[in-house]
Amino acid sequence: MEFVTKLLGVGSALADEVADAAATTAAEGEVAVEGFAAVVQVIGTFLPMILIFVVFYFFMIRPQRKKDKQVKDMLAALKKDDRICTIGGIYGTIVSIKDDTVTLAVGKDNLSMVVARWAIRSVEEVAIENDMESLN
Repeated sequence: MEFVTKLLGVGSALADEVADAAATTAAEGEVAVEGFAAVVQVIGTFLPMILIFVVFYFFMIRPQRKKDKQVKDMLAALKKDDRICTIGGIYGTIVSIKDDTVTLAVGKDNLSMVVARWAIRSVEEVAIENDMESLN
């Protein structure tokens, strides 16, 4: 709160200083200086809102865009035999992919399940060490 008060105080102090300078100048120069004082006050008024927007951009908007791009790239790179996890927590192996749907093999009986492409949360990085080991 003190920081905001200081920022607003700086704008007011500059406006007061400019107003004092205007009082000491000639009559023809007063109009230009008063106009400058008004501009400084307007900037001082909007400065906190601009700073809040900048903070929101760097701490919320930019990271969310980065995350959305990573998810979009991950969904575009899906391929057959990838081991995935859905947003519902179901693990399966991709059997086929058509436009916006993905067919999964789920469970030890390899039951077939169709899910929307957007419902895939992550691709699991699992390596099979021997042929007898089953992931399902």
